[in-house]
Amino acid sequence: MIIEAKGLVKRYGDTLAVDNIDLEVRRGSIVGVLGPNGAGKTTTLRMLTTLARPDAGSARVAGFDVVHEAASIRRIIGVTGQDATLDELLSGRQNLVMTGELSRMGRTRSRKRAQELLELLELEEAADRPVKGYSGGMRRRLDLAASIVSKPPILFLDEPTTGLDPTGRQKIWNIIRDLVESGATVLLTTQYLDEADALADEIVVINHGRVIAQGSPLQLKAATGSQLLEVSLPEPHPAAASVLAGIGAGKVVVSDAGKHLRVHSSNGHGLAVAALRALDEAGIPVDDIAVHQPSLDDAFAALTGKASAATNNEEVQ
Repeated sequence: MIIEAKGLVKRYGDTLAVDNIDLEVRRGSIVGVLGPNGAGKTTTLRMLTTLARPDAGSARVAGFDVVHEAASIRRIIGVTGQDATLDELLSGRQNLVMTGELSRMGRTRSRKRAQELLELLELEEAADRPVKGYSGGMRRRLDLAASIVSKPPILFLDEPTTGLDPTGRQKIWNIIRDLVESGATVLLTTQYLDEADALADEIVVINHGRVIAQGSPLQLKAATGSQLLEVSLPEPHPAAASVLAGIGAGKVVVSDAGKHLRVHSSNGHGLAVAALRALDEAGIPVDDIAVHQPSLDDAFAALTGKASAATNNEEVQ
């Protein structure tokens, strides 16, 4: 394994941010770390990238210990944080050239590489403008470019596409895939479950500082139940969730101000008919009812008891 963590613990005062986390990442793979806000994802990445010291446990990156061999790790990794770490008074080009020179690439190679990345991330028009005038999406793209200037073999990406439009996200996805095809290893956190589904070979779900599930996207979806029941109501009804809870297996996810409900079931046979009959007996009118395979978003809600940050106004009952 190119990244290994065993029993990682991190406290901030009385808050236990990371609680005994184990993690393994195979060379040349993409591992996605998912979890609600405050679950411990970013803290875990900070320890693996030597930006925070573990209070207990151990971790190694490419064989180097994160505490005792931090300098060696920093030379072989690229890091993109949630907040862009750029010099706002310099231009985008100057930031990239400076990053290359700090990586001992030399000025000529650094300038060539900077131009390649500016073109790749469609930042040529803004290349010579100060970064302080960049939009949030432009900063995210430049920050990613800075993390891959030296073509590091290991990349840690903390929510790399936050603030990007769908086209920008797809562009970043393609770049990440190309990096892995060329031999890189990527560990990323994301709030977008479709992003993890599209990119990750394996997903680790963290909640309250602990790993609560891990596996491939298909394995996590299968683990939530074989079928997903979705019901749309013309108007919210206070008893709808309890009626469906008696039919499904697990918690009922409610959204759209109470008019849309979802629940998993281990048996999809006759599920829609049973749900429709139960709702009718309870005097609850139905607009639509459907049964289908669960998505990664459904898996996330079932595992954590919360909807993803990318899903608006959902609650679990």
